[in-house]
Amino acid sequence: DVKYVICNGDEGDPGAFMDASIMDGDPHAVLEGMLIAGFAIGASQGYVYCRAEYPLAIHRLEIAIAQMRDMGLLGENILGSGFNFDLKIKMGAGAFVCGEETALIASIEGQRGMPRPRPPFPPISGLWGKPTVIQNVESLGNLPLILKNGAEWFSEYGSENSKGTKTFALAGKIKRTGLVEVPLGTKLLDIIYDVGGGTSSGKAVKAVQTGGPSGGCIPAARLDLPVDYESLTQAGTIMGSGGMIVLDEDNCMVDIARYFLTFTQAESCGKCVPCRVGTRAMLGILDKIVSGRAEMADLDRLEEIAYTVKNGSLCGLGQTAANPVLTTLRYFRDEYEAHVKEKRCPAGVCPALVVAPCMCGCPAGVYIPGFVSLVGERRYDEALRMHRERNPFASVCARVCFHACEGKCRRSALDSPVSIRSTKRFMVEREKAPQLPEVRENPAASARKVAVIGAGPAGLTCAFFLARMGYRPVIFEAEPKPGGMLVQAIPAYRLPRTELDREIDMITGLGAALKTNCRLGRDFTLQSLRDDGYEAVFLGMGMPKGQNLGIPGEEDGGAVDALGFLKEYNVTGKAQVGKKVAVIGGGNAAVDAARTALRLGAEEVTILYRRTRNEMPAYAEEIDEAENEGVRLWTLALPLEVVKENGAVKSLRCQRAAQGEFDLSGRRKSLAVEGDFFTLEVDQVIAAIGQEPEAGVITGELGLKQSRNGAIQVDPVTGQTGVEWLFAGGDNTTGPASVVEAIGAGERAAVGMDLFLSGERHDFWRARPHVDTHFDPLADPDMTPRAPMELLPVEKRRGNFEEVELPYTEEQAVMEARRCLRCDFCAEEH
Repeated sequence: DVKYVICNGDEGDPGAFMDASIMDGDPHAVLEGMLIAGFAIGASQGYVYCRAEYPLAIHRLEIAIAQMRDMGLLGENILGSGFNFDLKIKMGAGAFVCGEETALIASIEGQRGMPRPRPPFPPISGLWGKPTVIQNVESLGNLPLILKNGAEWFSEYGSENSKGTKTFALAGKIKRTGLVEVPLGTKLLDIIYDVGGGTSSGKAVKAVQTGGPSGGCIPAARLDLPVDYESLTQAGTIMGSGGMIVLDEDNCMVDIARYFLTFTQAESCGKCVPCRVGTRAMLGILDKIVSGRAEMADLDRLEEIAYTVKNGSLCGLGQTAANPVLTTLRYFRDEYEAHVKEKRCPAGVCPALVVAPCMCGCPAGVYIPGFVSLVGERRYDEALRMHRERNPFASVCARVCFHACEGKCRRSALDSPVSIRSTKRFMVEREKAPQLPEVRENPAASARKVAVIGAGPAGLTCAFFLARMGYRPVIFEAEPKPGGMLVQAIPAYRLPRTELDREIDMITGLGAALKTNCRLGRDFTLQSLRDDGYEAVFLGMGMPKGQNLGIPGEEDGGAVDALGFLKEYNVTGKAQVGKKVAVIGGGNAAVDAARTALRLGAEEVTILYRRTRNEMPAYAEEIDEAENEGVRLWTLALPLEVVKENGAVKSLRCQRAAQGEFDLSGRRKSLAVEGDFFTLEVDQVIAAIGQEPEAGVITGELGLKQSRNGAIQVDPVTGQTGVEWLFAGGDNTTGPASVVEAIGAGERAAVGMDLFLSGERHDFWRARPHVDTHFDPLADPDMTPRAPMELLPVEKRRGNFEEVELPYTEEQAVMEARRCLRCDFCAEEH
């Protein structure tokens, strides 16, 4: 009986070229594998199916086949064995569907490449109805080596159920792109960071797309996944073509799903209805989502159609075409909901939902190109009013914001991003009279009682926007002074108190009442507020408690927490500080505590961190200035014990660490080096390793749902908790985060509270303002380099809390503002 062997070298994924590299580099191995397979099954003819746009691979295969014939390894009676076998090359036209085995067979037969139902499967009825074995290039190329070295040798590589190695085409936002070969079972973490070197952008990995156009997306939270067939299938993706694309925060997952589905929909052969119609229907819904026309019901419809296509399609193309949609819905549903509910693309990619990428990076949604362009025309009061339409803390954010907007700035592709924060700093310095945003009177709203608990950035912002809608919120603050972490934790050399007080006074001046020294659980309860007639309450108490180190000796004053240390000085003007201080931690609180200790008279201050300097979560510029001021940074150090003598701290016993494997954050784990200890002579230890909420203050009363770190679970769009009249935002919902993120949460909660109370939306400030500044889209960009921010000389910082960062001159600010590319212009024209 006639039998056939086929090598599937189609490689229809545009981003994959692993098969081509093998056929280019070692065609003899593939052909030898086909010869062995033919002998094993008794086949007399083999076909190498290779797409025509691989001319080099085809040329070298032709040479290798000719050499085999010359050596008597092809043709009649090979090497006198009585075995007859010959090889032919079949060039495909490039249709993606021809990677599917039955469509490939049809193409070799001279028909249109379309799949057919199975069974019968090709080993029973394949090419021209005869038994046919189809294998891929890698498997056939490995076959000679397996027979030569044995199965045990091959099984040394790979996982329990997936033996051997696999070659991937590593691409996307990765430093080292190209073909990489790793044992099956290697973790995605190791491939991305050890082999690929991490992201090329320096930003966090968001997801990894595997398997080509019909593969799925694996989120960063699952990067410890071993790359083998079983694990990928369980995660909702496939090995597929071997493509592996690394995505970062600048990639929109909805757009990614749409991109790959566009390809597979165009490549659908049209033979079966689920694939032909279903992929088009899914693409239509995705188009609605990215253009801002979708409703929440569309997400359920999209998922339903995706499963119909997956389960009802004839061939592998249709059965896997929905993978990009299903995995992004599964792992990134919040991103879909942002597109649908908020008409916002968090990554700043979808044109219909993006005014400018910098605005997508701003948690408060400030119209950045608008106020920057007004600064460029020296219209500073108008610029400040525009900023305060979305963020009341212009001066605060001009000093302490982590400026995520600059990370999204398209100007960085040209030279460097616009210094948005520094431009804002100059703008607020020019304020002579308070520049107040619009406030609308609403008698119905002013008659409703609403409460805000916590006068931190989230609570004050919530009160600000409630007041602008006509409410008269009452703010309850546990401390004597409002401001929360702004006043308690951030040192004055970063945030002068006069600036903070000025903006808080502006907020309370809009109609919000402030009650200080009123602590929840001590002076009132949530139920007592309800009894007093409050119809909606916002919780913005943050996470004011520092975490313990968990080492011997820290109790009874052996270690103080950084938040307590900073609060003591920032609120009272006095704080006990040692001569030799050790600060444990790597975040902003650790750096703030270290720099504060120096200013209060400490002779030596050392920051000990368990990882390396590059992995410290503190702002890079703050770390730089800490070192410039004399703070010593000791990395890869693990504290073991606070050693005391007569009740006083004498030293800190530590152990050196080494870098281990990567963790899910993309940073290497710290592993203790056995037997490598050291002791640091100190008389004060400050712990800055994290924050937590005050235990039981809220959840004990109402049983609110919490996440693992104690944060309250809320609706991300409205801030509403599981109790309909209770809203929350800021650190007590996210864990320790930034000031501007708390501001954004406060604004969203204010809108949510109004919607709950009135059943209507009155968020008038969210309407896009008209900007009448001049912009010539045909002119070349201003090539002025980014202006550096001047700093107070180091020698003038010791012993005082003078502000370190100095404002731009007017000329610097105007020139910097004019560097803006005005990405909003196209959106405005559209």
